[in-house]
Amino acid sequence: MKWLAYRYLRLQGWDFLGKLPDVPKMIVIGAPHTTNWDFVAYLAALHHFRFRASYIGKHTLFRWPFGYIFRYFGGIPVGGSKSGGIVGQVTDAFNTADEMALVIAPEGTRRSVPYWKSGFLKIAGMADVPVLLAAVDFARKELTIGPLIHYAEDVSAFMDEVRSFYGDKVGLHPEGKGQVRVREEAPASS
Repeated sequence: MKWLAYRYLRLQGWDFLGKLPDVPKMIVIGAPHTTNWDFVAYLAALHHFRFRASYIGKHTLFRWPFGYIFRYFGGIPVGGSKSGGIVGQVTDAFNTADEMALVIAPEGTRRSVPYWKSGFLKIAGMADVPVLLAAVDFARKELTIGPLIHYAEDVSAFMDEVRSFYGDKVGLHPEGKGQVRVREEAPASS
């Protein structure tokens, strides 16, 4: 399926830019997220960059008979009555893994939202893992792996780097791209 997605996008004229960093653990954030076609680009990127990704899913998806399949393809069950909330559960998964690339769409939806979900920042801080920026740009037909950023508890400075990378990226539905910001930023930097 990954190969098929890759071939389809290549036939459509897409380019894959950048290089995966050589680090054992990271969070990969993808934006802008304005369409379900982003998933096709995600699959194509997995093939092109040759990496195994993890993702989070509601714990009920991981029950028999499909639980094994979701875990095999990198799924991390979260939710339920487990302590620590989602951030704590994902941090625990990072702490027990030798290698892990967790892919998250921080917009959390395909429509414009005033703020990104900031769980990726909390996980990066608690698990002490860097964040890799990745973008789908439908206007240029490019999927770009960008810089690897280490979160040092300065939300505004971190998000300034994120905004710089995503500023000119265009989703399939540009009206669905929200502002690149999280609620934790100081009002002066909004």
